[in-house]
Amino acid sequence: MKVTMQDVARRAGVSNKTVSNVVNDHPHVRPETRARVQHVIAELGYRPNLSARGLRSGRTGVIGLAVPQLRQPYFAELADAVIAAAERRGLGVIIGQAGADRDHETAVLANGLRQTDGMLFSPEHLGTEDRHLLDDVTYPLVLLGERIFGGPNDHVTMHNVEGARAAVEHLVGLGRRRIAVLGAHPDRRSGQMRPSDLRVRGYREALAVAGLPEDPRLERAVAPWLPQNGADATRELLASGVEFDAIFALNDSLAIGALRALARAGRRVPDDVALIGFDNIGDGRFSTPSLSSVDPGREEIAETAVAMLVERIEAGARDVRPPRLHKAAFHIVARESTGGQDDQA
Repeated sequence: MKVTMQDVARRAGVSNKTVSNVVNDHPHVRPETRARVQHVIAELGYRPNLSARGLRSGRTGVIGLAVPQLRQPYFAELADAVIAAAERRGLGVIIGQAGADRDHETAVLANGLRQTDGMLFSPEHLGTEDRHLLDDVTYPLVLLGERIFGGPNDHVTMHNVEGARAAVEHLVGLGRRRIAVLGAHPDRRSGQMRPSDLRVRGYREALAVAGLPEDPRLERAVAPWLPQNGADATRELLASGVEFDAIFALNDSLAIGALRALARAGRRVPDDVALIGFDNIGDGRFSTPSLSSVDPGREEIAETAVAMLVERIEAGARDVRPPRLHKAAFHIVARESTGGQDDQA
């Protein structure tokens, strides 16, 4: 039989109204009561009637998530985390791919995703010069990623510069002195807010602090960030004859490609070349050797972004709060590719 709101209220020892308030994420619920109701919802497998709720509130009970490419493991795992965070609030999620080109992203930003109450948007091709586009957005919007700053919307992002710097400091701490980086943007423009530029900035800052000189031959432009391109860039690095004893790949997909190329070239990881990536995707635990990475706080990003979006949706037109910026905490996950331990995948 289908679990009802009344079943949840009875098991949790609260009123139907309290269950409704928890499901709709109303702020005026005591934390211990919210936790108890959420536990019962999960235990019984209760699913709110989104259609009925939408008729009462004028909302769909569905939020949107627009990401560049789901073929990128980071965005697939981010989508999974967003869906989980939304389900805890009784919401559905519609996912769209917005990364085909700039025009596609502009259209998604202008129109949102159909039949949703608001959207989480991670742009890839839009930049700070497109800031004015945000002024015309008429629906609740929370931005993800680093591309557009100074706009009127909430923004949830990661520590790209700091995380990259920590990754290189980890390699320096292992005694590595010739550290290559894979994933710089091909146009080489400075001063951009793209993740590639920010992570390269962190790489250079770490070298400077360690007293290591920059060598342009060690900075490899790669786009898009897919395993094949990481393998190709590593083969080109090997063929160039430039000396290196470590690689910082700007995402884990590039790092997995680099692992393959190094293995085929007879370079041992981490003995000959230490390797670290960025994003801490699940597949990194299953590579041989297992992949060290920067964990950028994906779960925190998803939870915070969904919470912010729900708050904006609930507040509606009366919301006059200024835009908020949140950066998720990060940490280094040291696995076998930098001499750490296998986490028993």
